[in-house]
Amino acid sequence: MYVRFLSWRYLLRRRINLIGVMGITVGVGALIMILSIMTGFLEESRKTVRGSLSDVIIQPLNLPRADGSLVPKSAERLLEHLRPDPRIEAVSAHLSWGGILLQTGWDVSESEYRLKDPQGSELAFAQFVGIDVQDEFQATQLREALEREGEYRIPVDDVENPFAAPATHDEPEFYEWVVVGEQMARVHNLYKGALINLVTVVPSPMTDELEPSSRKFRVAGTFRSGENEIDLSRIYLDRWELSDFLSDTHEFTQVLVKLKDYEQERETIEADLSSELAEARLIHHAKSMEVRTWESFRGPLLGAIKNERVLMGIMLALIVLVAAFTVFAILMMMVTEKRRDIGILTALGATPRSIMSIFLMIGMWNALLGCSLGAFLGILGAIKIDAIEQWLSATLRVQIFDREVYLFDHIPSVVSPIAVVAIVLGALLATALFSVIPAWTASRLHPIDALRAE
Repeated sequence: MYVRFLSWRYLLRRRINLIGVMGITVGVGALIMILSIMTGFLEESRKTVRGSLSDVIIQPLNLPRADGSLVPKSAERLLEHLRPDPRIEAVSAHLSWGGILLQTGWDVSESEYRLKDPQGSELAFAQFVGIDVQDEFQATQLREALEREGEYRIPVDDVENPFAAPATHDEPEFYEWVVVGEQMARVHNLYKGALINLVTVVPSPMTDELEPSSRKFRVAGTFRSGENEIDLSRIYLDRWELSDFLSDTHEFTQVLVKLKDYEQERETIEADLSSELAEARLIHHAKSMEVRTWESFRGPLLGAIKNERVLMGIMLALIVLVAAFTVFAILMMMVTEKRRDIGILTALGATPRSIMSIFLMIGMWNALLGCSLGAFLGILGAIKIDAIEQWLSATLRVQIFDREVYLFDHIPSVVSPIAVVAIVLGALLATALFSVIPAWTASRLHPIDALRAE
């Protein structure tokens, strides 16, 4: 009983112990919060990429085989082969093409400015994506992207038919309608009914040379995927309209596949589908990387975030070790200062084990208080990080997290209970190990020598 009483009293009477407590609090809290944010970035990357690419991406190579045959140019045979597969929930054909977005009429100066600026000219480039709307809704999260609220949102009149002319547009219609990313609408100052000119080059079927092609469209509305890169560059339009725009040289470039249970099939689906489609002669070759999961497709990005999370965890763990070393230094100093107390306790019958327990318990009080406070603040900070960042940015008038630059329009955070427990246990273990030497030193003091101490 006296062991706990004395250890707690020594802790409170020596306020320098607060340095050890605060050090552990900062280390544990920072480690939990930063790892939660890095985990959030990783999970949000996975969700965002999954939403725009679906589970599996099939990109047949349009190259001649050894016998001179080619992969079918139409997507129908590939879709008919995939739909009956019991592992597959939905499929959607895409026709993707790169080009430039130019504005016409009174807004032409906007395009001129971007094309003349060597840095801003990147904003003029766009990715045209031709889709079949209902298939796309089943295979990806486009419906949610069309309905998601946003600061620059321009809602389409009919989500089920996003390429339809708005009901308020009563002019004679000469142009088809498209849906653009929310960030693209913001950068180009687009509005519902805005007239844009899409410009690209297409291979001539007669000469195999690239020829310019342009066509005017009107903006029906915007979508918001939450991934700034996509929202800044992507334009959705009807697949057959884009094919006509490209002079019917292509009908599709890739097929997106949504699985019924991705987690169960993720390890085998690439090899299985590659073999099946190669045997059906719907892709060029089974080992040509024409069938990839979204994780393989975005492997470098996901791998970079994982590596950053590990490196950040190692660096922040050093803070916890420094805090534990601070506890060690404080306890060593306390042992020196309390030599007479140790001698008195020993003379009254305290055993070396009891003396050792007192100083070990002081170290553990430091660890328990620091870990408890650090875990609470770290979890709270991780949950409220987006609101905290916005408040700090408004208060300090400094943009801490620029939502127009980074991949996401918010700061994601995922608190893992297992990670929190591991961090707290690691801090407790480190502090206990650093407390052993001072406690052992105190227990080895001879009572006569201790009582003689000044």
